[in-house]
This record gives sequence, C-alpha cells and structure tokens, in this order.
Amino acid sequence: MKVTVKKKENTIPVIIHTEFIKLQDAMKYANIVYSGGEAKQMILDGMVSVNGEVCTMRGKKLYPGDRFAFNGDIYLISIHAAG
Repeated sequence: MKVTVKKKENTIPVIIHTEFIKLQDAMKYANIVYSGGEAKQMILDGMVSVNGEVCTMRGKKLYPGDRFAFNGDIYLISIHAAG
C-alpha cells in the first residue's frame, strides 16, 4: 500500500484596498523585502512564482484571488471587505 502525505497549504493573506497591486509592491507590503530594489532582484532571479508559475515581471498586476509564493510561503491577495 502506497501512502502519500500531502502538506496542507497555508496561505498568508495580503489584504489590499485597491483593484490590484503590483508584485514588487505586494512583496514590500507583506514585509518580505525591505525595498523595491530587493524585490526586483528576487523576482528577476526567478525566486517568486505567481499562481504556480515562476514570474520575472516585477510589475505583474495581482488581483484578489491571485497567489504568489516566495521561500516556501504562499501569499493570497484578498480585498478588504467593507463592514
């Protein structure tokens, strides 16, 4: 009998108050990096994926429901619910 253990996906929410956020700005907003230059280099080095695919576009627009991953963590773009 073969047993497969699947790691439960934990996502870190990134709450935005706009229609979209650019990838490098999302990384800064989520406190992954300290500067846009640091984000730019990590993105250009292929260290970030968006919706499961490596992304090298630092200006990539992320909308609610999009996910980006860096260093084993997954971040989910969410919209602030008015209430």
